[in-house]
Amino acid sequence: MLEKYEDLKIGEKGIWISIAAYIGLAVVKIIAAGLGHSEGLKADGLNNLSDVIGNAAILAGLIIARKPPDEDHRYGHFRAETIASLFASFFMFFVGGKVLYDAFRKFFSGEQVPPDWSTAWVALLGAVVMLLVFRLNFRLAKKINSQGLLAASYDNLSDALVSVGALIGIIGARFRMPWLDPLAAAVVGLVILKTAWDIFRQTLYFLSDGFDQKELRAIHETVRSIDGVLDVKSLRARMLGNRTFVDITISVNPELSIKEGHDIADLVEETLAKKHHITYAHIHIEPETEKGT
Repeated sequence: MLEKYEDLKIGEKGIWISIAAYIGLAVVKIIAAGLGHSEGLKADGLNNLSDVIGNAAILAGLIIARKPPDEDHRYGHFRAETIASLFASFFMFFVGGKVLYDAFRKFFSGEQVPPDWSTAWVALLGAVVMLLVFRLNFRLAKKINSQGLLAASYDNLSDALVSVGALIGIIGARFRMPWLDPLAAAVVGLVILKTAWDIFRQTLYFLSDGFDQKELRAIHETVRSIDGVLDVKSLRARMLGNRTFVDITISVNPELSIKEGHDIADLVEETLAKKHHITYAHIHIEPETEKGT
């Protein structure tokens, strides 16, 4: 259990790196966009600002999730991360809507001023920085097997691509296609809204104890293949934060001793931890009875 809490602490380092990068890029992009007249770069900066909130929510969730179980939270505080992500999605909806509104207003106003070349360099810098952050967080996520940090790393990659899109819009606007800059901003707004919707949908799914059926079947097959397990009578799983909790009822040979049955249960727990990274498993053992009796 202690090792898992240490993993959460390590994962916080990757989130801190993302937050620092997002804050720096958001400030530079928004200022440069104002001075260089680029709606695309401004939208990219607001996208980074929304990511600051999202990553701060994940960080808060990771910190709270490290709190050990208490009398009121016997399963721990792992769900804090999911709840924080839900609130982050609300903020991202607001930011995405504002970016989209500003882009359309600029597009149809006829006040399309070609952005300065400096904004293109800032967009390129943003893409390079986020690619570096993506590589760092991706490696760290694989090292500690953190799904939350892995998702954050893919968000870093998508932000790098958003900066590339802003760069293309700026370059196009410089070559007598000024409508490309607000169009790039509109695309960024849609990306923010899509990300917000994905986070909102996933958090509601987990908060209602939804679980991937494909993964559930894989767990069932793993348990059924373990020596000593004659059948899997029932299997339930749910997510608390980034932790999977499972309740399994297995049948074993009725002639086994209590210790032998307990050893099989231990083997099931060890196998689930090794193959599926599940360290929270409740195993119930029943004697196998002849079918039809």
